Amino acid sequence: MTTIKHILEILGNTEHVKIENGAFMPLSIEMIGQGPHGLPAISVCHYGEQSGDLMRDPEMCFEITPDGKFHPYYFRNDYTGTEQEVYFRTEDGREMIRPRLKKELASFARQWSANLREQGFIKAARLQARQILTFEKAA
Repeated sequence: MTTIKHILEILGNTEHVKIENGAFMPLSIEMIGQGPHGLPAISVCHYGEQSGDLMRDPEMCFEITPDGKFHPYYFRNDYTGTEQEVYFRTEDGREMIRPRLKKELASFARQWSANLREQGFIKAARLQARQILTFEKAA
């Protein structure tokens, strides 16, 4: 998710960032506490709306390692009724992993990151950062 890293560098590592970008669905980036292994976790999500309800299209959650790598562990798309978790516990309490799903989500995340970059979300983040600075200077 190099695009997300870049956006966070531009806007600062805040708890929540929402980026409006023309005709595209807004992009929300939110720090959500700890992931399944106790590492900092982040949610990246496009929100749409259907019958007045917010719909995730999609949402992915990642743990962030100390060296800055994003490891996906959750995917949800409300429009398709899809919810997937890489890690889960069995009835007897053992933690299990779905390695194929983790690989698929990592591949999807790389493509999504490239799409966000091509759609201009980095440029939109820069514009938003300039607007924030202008507002702060005026205040």
